[in-house]
Amino acid sequence: MPWNPEETLSRQDLAKLQSERLQKVCERVYARVPFYTKKFDEKGIKPGDIKNIQDVTKLPFTKKSDLRDNYPYGLFAEPLDNIVRIHASSGTTGKPTVVAYNRNDINLWAEVMARTFTCAGVTNKDVVQNAYGYGLFTGGLGAHYGAERVGASVIPISGGNTQKQIMLLQDFGSTALTCTPSFALYIYDVMCEMKISLDTIKLRVGLFGAEPWTDEMRREVEERFRIKAIDIYGLSEVIGPGVSSECIEAQNGLHLNEHHFYPEIINPETGDPLPYGSEGELVVTSMSREAMPLIRYRTGDITSLNPEKCKCGRTLVRMKRVRGRADDMLIIRGVNVFPSQVESVLLRSEEVAPHYIIEVNRKGRLDEINVNVEVTPKFMEAMATKVLSTDLKAFVQEEEELIHLKREIQKNVKDIIGVSTEVTLRPPNTIQRSEGKAKRVLDNRPK
Repeated sequence: MPWNPEETLSRQDLAKLQSERLQKVCERVYARVPFYTKKFDEKGIKPGDIKNIQDVTKLPFTKKSDLRDNYPYGLFAEPLDNIVRIHASSGTTGKPTVVAYNRNDINLWAEVMARTFTCAGVTNKDVVQNAYGYGLFTGGLGAHYGAERVGASVIPISGGNTQKQIMLLQDFGSTALTCTPSFALYIYDVMCEMKISLDTIKLRVGLFGAEPWTDEMRREVEERFRIKAIDIYGLSEVIGPGVSSECIEAQNGLHLNEHHFYPEIINPETGDPLPYGSEGELVVTSMSREAMPLIRYRTGDITSLNPEKCKCGRTLVRMKRVRGRADDMLIIRGVNVFPSQVESVLLRSEEVAPHYIIEVNRKGRLDEINVNVEVTPKFMEAMATKVLSTDLKAFVQEEEELIHLKREIQKNVKDIIGVSTEVTLRPPNTIQRSEGKAKRVLDNRPK
């Protein structure tokens, strides 16, 4: 059952609610945020010109650079006296992007995260081990609020401390795990190293997000932990986690809370709106936020939208799993390549593990990709057995198997993505693990 009746509104009633909220948020930002007053005036738009939700395309875009240009408080629509929380992105360069919440925003955040946990089948009978990072990052506190709102018992362990994570999984009987998918796989690897049986834990579901991941990685997580792996999505600029999430019934697209966050898909090059089903850049207008609502915020995330009703009963549009970020896309010899595409190809091979690094180098005037990927312990053990053999034929066979695996991966990447790659097969546990967001690309090209 959905957490809130709003999740099952008819499309007509939803559009009416969206129109009312869009009108109010336009009035709010025009009156209170000088940045938006100027942007609206430059486009010749007044809040009164916004009559319904279809008018959203008349409004100006907001970009991440706008948040940095107005650092720290320039986009706040509330005086600092009313701000009860300030978060900030981790930003790789320069100043972080700052986001603010008043008390109503905190309640909204708990509400949409309660929907996220309910989508995953989490109730007041569950023990939630929250391994998202607490602090300026929004993941930890956002998940915490939602789990508490549904009445679950929350373990606020935060990220890292992998062996303690495993101990608490065993001792506290955690039934739900929240973290990045790459950290979940790292927890599993450490469990294997410690020779800990899955029978000693009660985990049944995981809510994973904060980094792009593929269906192939989902299968890895589900098979290894014997759980349901639910994809969740959010971004700090809009509210944090809680923008959309899969339902456990279908696991077929993420239900987007579009009565609070109005979604559009645009052509990332031209900014033109695209119809349902078309892949492009996700744009979100936060219609219910009070402290810092954003108008037509360009997320940079590449996805598509499906308005069809889900078998779970929710009528919210579903967004496809994020394929990558527009600014993470690599252009290699004229071909657009997303790290998630490479991951999808790698995990077709049973002999390799879901741990990889994509190196991008420039040789002369041409860009080249080298995919470093670990082989599985099982494959390595088989190779070690042959190395110990004194039979010359076994040594030759070992070399042939490695060459065959490397060529198979290269062929699959070429056939599916359209680029030629080098492939380096590495032993298990030789690629650095992440206890937060995994770093998948090492771009060595001259800046």
